[in-house]
Amino acid sequence: MEFGLFNQMYHPVHRRAERGEHECLMEELALIEVADRVGFKYAWASEHHFLDEYSHLSASEAFMAYALARTNNIHIGSGIINITPPVSPPSRVAEKVAMLDHLGRGRFEWGTGRGSSSTEVHGFGIETMDETRDMYDETLPEIIKMMQPGEYGPFDGKFFSMPRRNVLPKPYTNPHPPIWVAAGSPGTFEKAARLGLGVLCFTMGTPDTLAPLIEVYKKTIVNAEPIGGYVNNNIMVTTDMMVLEDGARARQVSLNNRGNYHTALLFRYLDSFPIGQGQPKWPNVPPPAEASALDYAIRKGIVAVGTPDEAIATIQRYEDIGADQLAFGTFSTDVSLADATEAYETFGKHVLPVFDKDPVHSTTRQREAQLGALAVGVAV
Repeated sequence: MEFGLFNQMYHPVHRRAERGEHECLMEELALIEVADRVGFKYAWASEHHFLDEYSHLSASEAFMAYALARTNNIHIGSGIINITPPVSPPSRVAEKVAMLDHLGRGRFEWGTGRGSSSTEVHGFGIETMDETRDMYDETLPEIIKMMQPGEYGPFDGKFFSMPRRNVLPKPYTNPHPPIWVAAGSPGTFEKAARLGLGVLCFTMGTPDTLAPLIEVYKKTIVNAEPIGGYVNNNIMVTTDMMVLEDGARARQVSLNNRGNYHTALLFRYLDSFPIGQGQPKWPNVPPPAEASALDYAIRKGIVAVGTPDEAIATIQRYEDIGADQLAFGTFSTDVSLADATEAYETFGKHVLPVFDKDPVHSTTRQREAQLGALAVGVAV
């Protein structure tokens, strides 16, 4: 099991008097530096547009380039780059991915997707959410071809056309950085596995609800026909983390962080997500979590909140169902940078070494093993 954090530049109105947009951005970057220092292997940066309060992280390629320059070992990943042509012309995606790959000397992870909010999609002139699925399917294989040596094209598709051109630079990583896709439904897990893509699982599900999705993925990826140059057999799952030596204080910090407001914004904007029975609709906000509900989530291994031992029990649940990586959306609540830093340092000291004993990132290890085997003609 490996570990990461998820950045989205959550900027709720109720914190703006104390913490402006700039401070919000700088704290996100500061926590990546902390995570790098204590042994986390991945930091994921979202890409969202027009989603006031929920996410102000739009030009994420600039954010990721800065993060790569400020860190040493952690891999910086796009969670996601929207590859639909009206949002990002395919040649521009290929250029950005290759440039980030060079700046990180191979520490960039390429997470892909098509957007999950009609507010964003319609803002770029795309008429329906359904149309983005076909856009994704057309553009991803073409972007991968653009990264290959020599010229690309010409190409005349349904959603974009391009004359013969040499898309530059080419990636630093041979043949390209690891490819991931955002997924939440059973069909997307199965599709990702068939294509040999890692999964970025942005879900509110529990380990029990995720288990059958992961099982489908792991069974299918054995027979993958990779769309890229190698298979990235990885599932990243997001959850909450607040681990402190004092378990009671960790609980109190978690209860005070107004995660219910972030949940309300999620359902306000990300309208491709299913809304549960009785879920309040914006501007109504779900009630704040009660201590009993948090204790239940800790006992059931849903969130990594409490003491290091309690976090270890939670993470074991995710490892048991086959998850490969847990990423923590720490700043998706009102947590302070001081509390977040203490939690990451505590986690890095007591929890992370129990599960992550390999200094090499899983994506690097898999790529090198597969390309090495192919070089000598061994089946993988």
